[in-house]
Amino acid sequence: MAYFAKLGTGNIVEKVISINNAVITDANGVEQEQLGVDFINKLYNTRDVWKQTSYNGNIRKNYAGVGYQYDQQRDAFIPPKPFNSWVLNETTCLWEAPVDYPTDGGKYTWNETNQTWDLVE
Repeated sequence: MAYFAKLGTGNIVEKVISINNAVITDANGVEQEQLGVDFINKLYNTRDVWKQTSYNGNIRKNYAGVGYQYDQQRDAFIPPKPFNSWVLNETTCLWEAPVDYPTDGGKYTWNETNQTWDLVE
């Protein structure tokens, strides 16, 4: 299956759909994103903006989810920022806490006020 994300205002993902891989494969057996975009817009009788995405991150860094933003410069889907203090990892296009997650095997939750990982009892 091939997956496509519909972009709305601000390049925010509004929905993600799947279509058969055969739809995006050209006569030479090469996948072409534009074939999928054309197919979807014809199917829905729209002119929406669609971007291909993939579960394995091979296309546009991260699998698109509703609420993610498509960043044109990075050609990546970026999830919503979970906390103001978190920073974007430019390689993965994922948000990271300013303090590393503890590696002692415990379960922790982020405390934005103290900017610490608090142990979940």
